[in-house]
Amino acid sequence: MNKVITTNKKAYHDYFVVDTLEVGIRLVGCEVKSLRTDGANLKDSYCAIKDGQLLLFNAHIKNYDKGSFSNVGSTRDRVLLAHKSEINRLVGKIREKGYTLVPLKMYFVGSLVKVEVGLVKGKRLFDKKRAIAQRDEKRDMDRQMAEAKKRLR
Repeated sequence: MNKVITTNKKAYHDYFVVDTLEVGIRLVGCEVKSLRTDGANLKDSYCAIKDGQLLLFNAHIKNYDKGSFSNVGSTRDRVLLAHKSEINRLVGKIREKGYTLVPLKMYFVGSLVKVEVGLVKGKRLFDKKRAIAQRDEKRDMDRQMAEAKKRLR
């Protein structure tokens, strides 16, 4: 039973998701308590590999209201927990032109916080416009199907 904390909708709009990877994240206690009250935003965040570690940058986790001295910076760099072989595989993929790592989703698995990291390739403007047009067409078709079902009743 996974409870989704936040999703990065902008990433799905700006990138093609090639591959995904579920990783853990190293947090402080107050950050976990804040996540339980839905205090996170992945909008402008990204991942990078530095010194053999997978890091999460610019992810905003708001400060816990009841925490005092134990609160840490809301956009600090956080370590993502992945196996060395997975990190090495990602390094090889990132070296290819146009690929990058972006956090797609943050959620609870039991009491653990997990992050879904996506290996993504950037969309061009015409790809974004095509995706918007397809979404609008699907919405119109669904609306027409619902109206047709109502008429048949």
